[in-house]
Amino acid sequence: MEELLNYEGLVYHIITKYSHHYDREDLYQVGMIGLMDAYRHYKKDFSTKFSTFAYYYIVGEIHKYIRESSSLKVGRDIVELKKKLLKAKEVMAQRLGREPTNLELSLFLDIEEKEVDMALLATEEVHPLEEVEEFYQTFDDTSPEILDLKLELDKLPKEEKELIQARYFEDLTQKEVSSRMGISQVQVSRQESKILQKLRSRL
Repeated sequence: MEELLNYEGLVYHIITKYSHHYDREDLYQVGMIGLMDAYRHYKKDFSTKFSTFAYYYIVGEIHKYIRESSSLKVGRDIVELKKKLLKAKEVMAQRLGREPTNLELSLFLDIEEKEVDMALLATEEVHPLEEVEEFYQTFDDTSPEILDLKLELDKLPKEEKELIQARYFEDLTQKEVSSRMGISQVQVSRQESKILQKLRSRL
């Protein structure tokens, strides 16, 4: 079971989205329960990587915890607020040309942002595990594949991480990276190829 500690980073990445409303330590404990549950059900002959498989168990356990710990009951007032939110979303989307944030909705309806968050969560439909892949990926803006990549990037040495950050997150050219890091453009090219090969083999 000690090998599960290698996936603590996955749990922390997932709970970050919810930690501004719920206790981080509680979320961590719940996330680890989901991780252990995934470990019990996972078989090595699965075509899916364990981290991807575990992702849905962790998020599912966190959603269960949030529903059970919520002090709000899905009564008529919550349902009515959900209807208002949906209408407000349509109006604001037309005005803004994009989907409004929960903060913008709260300002539009003159209510607390927390009320918006909780109303949307409390009226959320519960899906069986086999049907949640698309749901969880739209609810959480960090897919399992991106989380895998982030975890592997975190393991890179400082200089390698800096190079990948500059090339793929800041969109700098190899020439610009060589100037920043004080190495030749040829060295940048060679190191970049080496790092990408390393990441591909791990992913």
